[in-house]
This record gives sequence, structure tokens and C-alpha cells, in this order.
Amino acid sequence: MSPPPAHGLLILGIDPGLSVTGWGLVRKDGNRLGSKGAGAWRPPRSLGIAPRLAWLTERLAECIREHRPSALALEQAFVGRNIQSALRLGEARGAILAVCGRMNLEVHEYPTASVKKAVVGSGRADKTQVNFMLQRLLGLTEPPKPLDASDALALAYTLATDWGFLQVNARGSTSRGRR
Repeated sequence: MSPPPAHGLLILGIDPGLSVTGWGLVRKDGNRLGSKGAGAWRPPRSLGIAPRLAWLTERLAECIREHRPSALALEQAFVGRNIQSALRLGEARGAILAVCGRMNLEVHEYPTASVKKAVVGSGRADKTQVNFMLQRLLGLTEPPKPLDASDALALAYTLATDWGFLQVNARGSTSRGRR
């Protein structure tokens, strides 16, 4: 893993999918981590697989050009019960990796359990616990929505803590996400 940038930090997290891809930006402000935005990209349902992948790559390239993140945090591939879903997830991840390669953006991959542990402290936490903790850790006025955006912010937060950036919590003490 390469060292973090000397100044300025903006990490893009991506929770990949063909129906919904969550994105989230975590930035370092002084000694705090915050969010610069989050959301979900939903390609038109009428599109076939190839046009959906093209649509997704266009959204991602636009986001990278607009925000110029230091790195991208991506959910690591996993084998699910539904082979068709796993294949579709792999196609979305491949499209994302291709865009990052073309745009020279460093990619860091994390398994879901490591992300949950970094944010909540337990690799078995559920999505609502992660969402709740992100609101607190990133100083958000409300929990991130939808959950795909929350997952993307959690990925970006995990990379920021891996790079050693401490988070000042509501009580003024510092903590570091652990994997």
C-alpha cells in the first residue's frame, strides 16, 4: 500500500453493482474526517448488461475528473450463494477497475468484514450499525442514504484509517479504525 498524500486527502469509496452502485467521498479536514458527498448511481433498467457497464464507467470517470480523489477504496470480490449475482458483481468491479487503470487512480480493495470492523469495531456488524457509526464518525447531520452510499463511505473511511488518519470523536478523543 502506498503512503497517503502529504497534503490534502480525498478518498472515493465504491460499492459496486449493476443495478445500484454506491459512491462516497471521505476527506481529511485538519484532524477530522468528513464526507464530501455520497449517493448511488442507478442505470436505467431498460439497458442491457453492456450499456449498463458503459453507463457506470461514464459516471465513475465523471466523478473522478470532478473530485480528483487521491485513491479509490473498492469492495473486494466475494463468492455469494447466487452465481448469477456474483458474475454481475464481477462485471461491475471489472468496469470500475478498468476506469481506475485508465485514469491512473490507485485502488485498494477491502473485504466486507474488514470494513465493518474498521467502522463499528466488529466484522459482524449489520448495515444499520455501520450507517449509524458513519453518521457519528463523519459528523453527518443524518445517516447516509441509501445503504449503498453508506457502504461506499465505509470503504473510503477504512482506507483513510489504514493510512493512519486519526478520527476525533464526539468526546474529543481520537480513535483509529482497526482491521
